[in-house]
Amino acid sequence: MNKAKRHEIFSRLREDNPNPVTELNYSNPFELLIAVILSAQATDVGVNKATDKLFPVANTPEAIHALGVEGLSEYIKTIGLFNSKARNVIETCRLLVEKHNSEVPQTREELEALPGVGRKTANVVLNTAFGQPVMAVDTHIFRVSNRTGIAPGKTVLEVEKRLMRLVPKEFLLDAHHWLILHGRYVCKARTPQCGSCRIEDLCEYKHKTSD
Repeated sequence: MNKAKRHEIFSRLREDNPNPVTELNYSNPFELLIAVILSAQATDVGVNKATDKLFPVANTPEAIHALGVEGLSEYIKTIGLFNSKARNVIETCRLLVEKHNSEVPQTREELEALPGVGRKTANVVLNTAFGQPVMAVDTHIFRVSNRTGIAPGKTVLEVEKRLMRLVPKEFLLDAHHWLILHGRYVCKARTPQCGSCRIEDLCEYKHKTSD
């Protein structure tokens, strides 16, 4: 895919959604960090149902840590892998209090040192909470990048690096959200809605549907 096509794709995505936001509910960087940890192999809708009950009760590292693993589990038991996630969140809260003055760190290295935080989670927090132009590649972004030809790659890291290099700078801050939403609602895994897609004429996918 050439540079002009990429520019036009992101121009259209921006036109349709000038200020894209995450679908996770949060009101500060700490709440976002916890929501993203909980969202691994879970839907944003499912996470929001749990955090909408949790955050009014506990939304600081101290308050969640005070719940303990069992107490936290009661709030998040509807989410997949809740036992291991509860342990990770409690330990993360302890480290935030002890090492980071209860603040969410703003570097990938420090974030990845927290339990339950991998590269993707760190990138989501850096991008969404702190406005850093980084790319968190999830299954949607991986699929859309490969299927459309925007930034094909065999691994998540390869796609991330190619997107960082190939997405025009003016779009980089919001590209993460546009690609996720496009993958979630239009360029779906099993049945891409090619017929109603805004970028169908620019996409290089060979097996387009006519939905």
